[in-house]
Amino acid sequence: MRIHPPGPPVRALPGLLRKLVVDRLGLMKDAAALGDAVRVSMGPKKLYVFNRPDYAKYILADNSANYHKGIGLVEARRVLGDGLLTSDGEVWRNQRRAVQPAFKPGRINQQAGAVAEESVKLVALLRAHEGGGPVDILQEVTGLTLGVLGRTLLDLGLDAYDSIAHSFEEVQDQAMLEMVTQGMVPGWLPLPAQGRFRRARRELYRVADALVADRSARMTGGEPADDALSRIIKAAGEQERDPERVRRRLREELVTLLLAGHETTASTLGWTLHLLAGHPEARERVRAEAREVLDGRVPELGDLHRLTYTTKVVQEAMRLYPPVWVLPRVAQQDDTVGGYHVSAGADVLVCPYVMHRNPALWDDPERFDPERFDPERVASRPRYAYIPFGAGPRFCVGSNLGMMEAVFVTALVTRDLELRPVRGGEAVAEAMLSLRMRGGLPMTVHPVS
Repeated sequence: MRIHPPGPPVRALPGLLRKLVVDRLGLMKDAAALGDAVRVSMGPKKLYVFNRPDYAKYILADNSANYHKGIGLVEARRVLGDGLLTSDGEVWRNQRRAVQPAFKPGRINQQAGAVAEESVKLVALLRAHEGGGPVDILQEVTGLTLGVLGRTLLDLGLDAYDSIAHSFEEVQDQAMLEMVTQGMVPGWLPLPAQGRFRRARRELYRVADALVADRSARMTGGEPADDALSRIIKAAGEQERDPERVRRRLREELVTLLLAGHETTASTLGWTLHLLAGHPEARERVRAEAREVLDGRVPELGDLHRLTYTTKVVQEAMRLYPPVWVLPRVAQQDDTVGGYHVSAGADVLVCPYVMHRNPALWDDPERFDPERFDPERVASRPRYAYIPFGAGPRFCVGSNLGMMEAVFVTALVTRDLELRPVRGGEAVAEAMLSLRMRGGLPMTVHPVS
C-alpha cells in the first residue's frame, strides 16, 4: 500500500498558489507547519516538501541519482542552458570534473591574498561615504564578490563588466515568472519582462564571449591555465567538435560560473552585515576579535582559523538566511522517502530556509545566536540539519572560497567601520534563485567610535 504525505485541504490551495507568486518563503513555512513531509497539488504539478535531516540526506546524498535538478532551475535553462547548476547525469559529471581542480583547497588557499586585497578595496570604497547619505551595501559587496571571482577563478578582471549583476537580476525574475506560471506564458509575447530578459541574456552572452576570447588568447600565448575558465575552455575543446556547440557550451558554463560565483556570497555578506548592525553585542565581539587577531593589518590565510567568532557569525547568518534557500529536485522514478511514496516526475523540495528554523532542531530558531556553532553544540545536531551549501554530490564546489570571502570581509568592515541601518529601511528577503534582499541594503557609514 502506497502512503502519501499529508497535504493542505483543497480550500487552502488558492492561497498557496498566491504565495507561490508573492511569498515563496511563506509557502514553505505553511507547508512545514503541516509536517516533516507534505504533498501539495498545484494543477498538474505535485510538490513534495521534505523537512527532516534524514529525508534531506536520502534525497540529496543516498539516492541522489534519482533526483535531478527541478523547479526554478529548470526554468533558468533559458539562459544557463546546461551549465553546472542546471545540468544532470554525465554532462554534469564532466563539467564538475573539469572545474574541480580550480576549487581544491590548496589552490583556493593561494587566493587568500587576492581576497584580502579586494576586501581592503571595499573598505576604502565604503569609507569614502563616511558621514554622507545612504549607500547600498548589497551593491558594494556584490562588486567585491565579482572582483574576487574574476581574480581567483577566471584570472581576469571584471571591473569593465558592471552590467553583470543587473543582468542576473533580470534572469532570476524571468526564471521565477516561468516557474509560477508553469511555463504557460509564451516566450514570444511582447511583455516588458520578456524584453528585459532577452536584453539581459544578450548582455551576459556578450560578456561571456569577451571573457572567453581574452582568456583563450592568453592560453595560446603560453600563460599557465589552472583557473576555472581555462579548464572550461580546454574541456569544451576536447569534448566538442562543432564550433557552434563549443561556443554555446562556453557561454552556458561561464554564465553559470559568474552567477554562482558571486550571487550567493554577496547575499551572505549582505545578511551578515545587516544582522550585525542590529545586534551590537555581536558586532563588538567581531570587532574585538578582528583587532586582536589582525592587529591592524590585512588578513592572511592563517587568520581564517583564528577568526572563530566571526566565522560563527557568518554561519549563523547563513542559517537564518541561507543563500540557496531551496534545493529543488525531480524524481526520475517512483521512490519511497521516510515511508512516503514519491511518484516519478514529481517535484521534490528540500528547503534549508525552513529546516534551519525548525524548533525541533534549533532552540528559539528565530533568534540570532552565533554560539549555536560552538563545536559541542554542532556535534549535538544531525549532520543534515544545517545545509547552507547543499549536500551530497552537488555540494557547492565554491564553499571554501565563499567562506573565506565572507569571514575576511566581515572582519575588516566591522573592525574599521560602523554601518547603521537607514531609518524606515527594512531588509526584506526575496526568494529567487538565491535568497536576495529586495531593494538592496541601504545603510550609512560612520567611523568607529
